[in-house]
Amino acid sequence: MIKPIDNFIDYGALSADDRKAMVETQLVPRGIKDPNVLDAFMNVPRECFVIEEYLKSAYDDCPLPIIENQTISQPYMVAVMTELLELSDEDLSAGVKILEIGTGAGYQAAILAHMGCRVASVERIPKVADFAVINLKKVPYGQRVEVYVGDGTEGWPEEAPFDGIIVTAASPKIPTALLQQLKVGRKLVIPCGNLMVQQLLQVVKLPNDIRINRHTGCRFVPLIGKDGFQE
Repeated sequence: MIKPIDNFIDYGALSADDRKAMVETQLVPRGIKDPNVLDAFMNVPRECFVIEEYLKSAYDDCPLPIIENQTISQPYMVAVMTELLELSDEDLSAGVKILEIGTGAGYQAAILAHMGCRVASVERIPKVADFAVINLKKVPYGQRVEVYVGDGTEGWPEEAPFDGIIVTAASPKIPTALLQQLKVGRKLVIPCGNLMVQQLLQVVKLPNDIRINRHTGCRFVPLIGKDGFQE
């Protein structure tokens, strides 16, 4: 088992033991195997990304409310989505660039940054973007994350192309702009469906087509934007 680092931020009573328990009881039994993903979850302090009211619940097996009626996703769902990017050791050593749509609390971005990725993250709500930036400053690898306020369904063209894309909000379809900004052979991970229930998709971009691999059912806040749900 991967050894956790000591909790380097005094942000409550939580510790490396809580992260270790989360990994061993929530992630590994459900099939998360990528050692780089497990290492990130063992070391990224989730307590730095929740609001004070839910501090003691930071490692619970569920999503938690943050500000502006948004949520920080269940740890397992963050792990599944990260693993579905299928990033190799070589990718991480090279510092591949990942686009995240829906910054939220910043936890998903922090997991990717800890793994070695450069993260371009788009958040629709300015107050939530500010919240994420504050949270990401609590961890040293947070400097690998850039946060932009805008319509996530349009991606971030100025930073494209990307080696992977994660969408952390529910979309009625796969936004065209995101596929255009993804490199061939790379993966887009997105929950698609209606406002009540979605299915997590891994979309592989091929030279002249896409391949869709269907995974677990899920429920996310809606992706609002030009190519998503309407506000």
